[in-house]
Amino acid sequence: MYLPATTTVLRTLVDDGALPGPHTVFAVTPQLREFYELSDAETDMEELEYAALLAAARASLRLIDVDPGAARRRVVVAADVPDVAVRPIDDPDTDRGAARVEADIRMRDVASAHIDGADAEDDVRAAVNVVLEADLGSEEAQFVVDQAEGHELAWYASQELGPALDLL
Repeated sequence: MYLPATTTVLRTLVDDGALPGPHTVFAVTPQLREFYELSDAETDMEELEYAALLAAARASLRLIDVDPGAARRRVVVAADVPDVAVRPIDDPDTDRGAARVEADIRMRDVASAHIDGADAEDDVRAAVNVVLEADLGSEEAQFVVDQAEGHELAWYASQELGPALDLL
């Protein structure tokens, strides 16, 4: 599952070893599978996981908007939790792939984190200012969000997270 986060949230996870639940996360849910209707099972899973990661990255923009102390970089934490712990949110007004995890997210369950590089900061800052307008259908705001989403997130193994945060 993919947990949208900010650099502040990631720092708490690294320092405290866990983030108390519940959490809204993104995963390969039945709704996400149905939306993409892919045919090749092997390719499907990779593409669906990437779609869930991108949805979490978009949610990270929303979190940055309410976390003024966070760096203007999207953060997504990839963690392994049992499938039974992930409950899809079956609401047409939520993003496909949205789910709830009631349990704590523990550092030992984190496989990796995906974080924007410094080159994305200006675009992320601009997107944070308009992401809610984009959610409501503004094409102009969506263009700004698309600029931020055009940046690839860098991958960090769990043991690299503390040093990566120290460099921000």
